[in-house]
Amino acid sequence: MKNLDFVLLLDCYGELLTERQKELAELYYNEDFSLSEIAQMHGISRQAVRDSLRHSEQILAQTEEKLGMADRIRHMRACLEQILDSCRTQNLAKITELAENALHLL
Repeated sequence: MKNLDFVLLLDCYGELLTERQKELAELYYNEDFSLSEIAQMHGISRQAVRDSLRHSEQILAQTEEKLGMADRIRHMRACLEQILDSCRTQNLAKITELAENALHLL
């Protein structure tokens, strides 16, 4: 089963992977190809694709653990959604508070 959290990690840190790792991960996570389809396209075994993805996931997860950029993006997105909700209800005090919180995430 795909862990879609890796889509954001791939966007944030994909450049840290080798070209091949990045290509396989993008096909799997962004293009929704199966392991078998990717293996057939690249002339490798399904297990080789799986191993490459697992290694890529480890690299991305370790990098996120150290840098936390994806977590900041998630929090920023949540703040922006709250700001939009407050704008719809015209709660200016809440909008100001949320905007200040969002700035602290940067």
